[in-house]
Amino acid sequence: MVSLLSIYKSFLHGAMKLVGMRTQQVEIQPGTVLNFWLPTETTNNKPAVVFLHGFAADGILTWQFQVLALAKTYAVYVPDFLFFGGSFTDQPERTVKFQSECMARGLRQLGVEKCTLVGFSYGGIVAFKMAEMYPDLVESMVVTGSVMALTESVSNAVLQRIGFSSWPDYLVPKTAGGVKTIFDVAAYNLPRLPQFIYKQLLEMLSNYRKEKTEHLEGLVISDEEFTILHYPQKVYLLWGENDLIFDMETAWKLKEQVGEKATLKAIKKAGHLVNLERPCIYNRELKRILASANNANCGVDP
Repeated sequence: MVSLLSIYKSFLHGAMKLVGMRTQQVEIQPGTVLNFWLPTETTNNKPAVVFLHGFAADGILTWQFQVLALAKTYAVYVPDFLFFGGSFTDQPERTVKFQSECMARGLRQLGVEKCTLVGFSYGGIVAFKMAEMYPDLVESMVVTGSVMALTESVSNAVLQRIGFSSWPDYLVPKTAGGVKTIFDVAAYNLPRLPQFIYKQLLEMLSNYRKEKTEHLEGLVISDEEFTILHYPQKVYLLWGENDLIFDMETAWKLKEQVGEKATLKAIKKAGHLVNLERPCIYNRELKRILASANNANCGVDP
C-alpha cells in the first residue's frame, strides 16, 4: 500500500521550502548529529524562534502550521530531538540535560546567539532546562502542555488520569490501536481516521523504540530532586483548556511556580495537541506573544 504519510511528508517538506526553510544536519560531536529545519537565508536580522517538539512526531510534523505562519516574519529553527526524525547519537546518555546541551550546541553552531524557545510537552521540559543552563541564549519561552520537570508525583497523577502504568506504555505503542489511543487521549475532538493511517504512524513511531523507551524511563525524577527555579526569562504559558495530560490545574500550578514573570492563556475546545487542533487560534496567540516578547527583549514596553 502506498504510504499516505510519506506522500504528505513530501508535500509538507515542499511547502516548507516555499516559505524559505531548508534542512541541515549539524554534528555536535563525533557520533551525535542533529537534524534542523532552518531559514534558507540566515544572514537577516529577524528574531530567532526555536520550536521544540513533543515525544511523538518529529519537529516539522509537530510544528507544521506554526512554521508556515511564522517563517516570513521570524528566523525559525525546528530541530529534531535525538532519536526523532534525522537526529541520532551513539552516546549512552538519555537525560534532559544531555538533550538540552545538544540543542544549545547545535543552535550556536548555526549562529543563533539569542532566541525565544517554543516548547510543547517534552519540548517544554527541555526548554526549561535550556533556560536554566543557557540564560545568555534563551531570552524568553513559550510553553504548551508541559512542566518544569516530570516529578514522580506529577507523573503518577497523569498516568492514573489517562489510564497507563508507564510512559513507554503510552508513548511507545506496539500496535496501531496504541497509536489511536495516543491521539484519543491527547486530542479534544480528533476526526475519525482510517485504520491504515494508524498503521503507517506506528511504523514512524517504532523507529528507535529502545532509545525512546530509555529516554522516557529516565525522564521521571523524584520529588526530592526537584527544585523550583526562578528564571530570569519571561515565560508565556499557552494551553489547551481541555488538556487531559497536563491539565489546567497543572498549568496554574506551573504559573505559580514560575512567578510574576509568567502569563497563562488557555484556548477553548482544545486538548494537549492544541497547536494542531486549533492552529489558527494558537498561531494568533503565539504571534501576539512573540511580538510582546521581542519588544520586551529589546527593552521596549509592549
